[in-house]
Amino acid sequence: MADLFYADLYYIEDDQNIALAVKEYLEPKNFHVTICATLAEARQRIKEKVPACVLLDWNMPDGRGDGLCQWIRSHWKDLPVIFLTVRGDSADIVAGFKSGADDYVVKPFEYEVLYSRLLAVLRRTGSAAERYLSCGGIVIDQNRHAVFCHSEEISLSAAEYQLLLYLMRNKGRTVTRTGILEQVWDVNGSYVNDNTLTVTMKRLRDKLSQPACLKTIRSVGYRMEDTI
Repeated sequence: MADLFYADLYYIEDDQNIALAVKEYLEPKNFHVTICATLAEARQRIKEKVPACVLLDWNMPDGRGDGLCQWIRSHWKDLPVIFLTVRGDSADIVAGFKSGADDYVVKPFEYEVLYSRLLAVLRRTGSAAERYLSCGGIVIDQNRHAVFCHSEEISLSAAEYQLLLYLMRNKGRTVTRTGILEQVWDVNGSYVNDNTLTVTMKRLRDKLSQPACLKTIRSVGYRMEDTI
């Protein structure tokens, strides 16, 4: 997978033996596999952090895969979805594509077949994986310049959006107040004082309902970090 990015994959599968075997096969090939045993868990995971791809079993304890696929399409249009179906269930295949799936793999499957399908989908939709930035239930759709907090769209000012974008692009790293002022304001020719950052940060936090993933690093700056 040298020509592709390191990919986060959510595998929605209630059979833990199958799920763990797939995880063991894919992780040495640059996939980080998160297993979800229910559709409800998958929804929560996706809200918290958008993956590069979703591998979705058709029959789950709490519903059918096409329902989740429709929900994904209503929020993340370009997030690739591959669903798994039992051999011969042509009606499931049709329903899956109608719900917005990108591809399907028939059970039982060879790991090599699944891997090749994943590579093909990611090559077609690779830019989609970079379109969304996510952390702690906050999602930025960079194409639309839209921000969502737990699936609800939030209206931000230009300065608030650029501040959040800078923090999200540096997720996991502490960014200094001086660095933020330089990269968010000074680089655009808007030279402001330190108090402007303080006020903008307060407004941003209020609009995002005081997110736990946005940390203040005392006397230094701020850091975005995943909470799950």
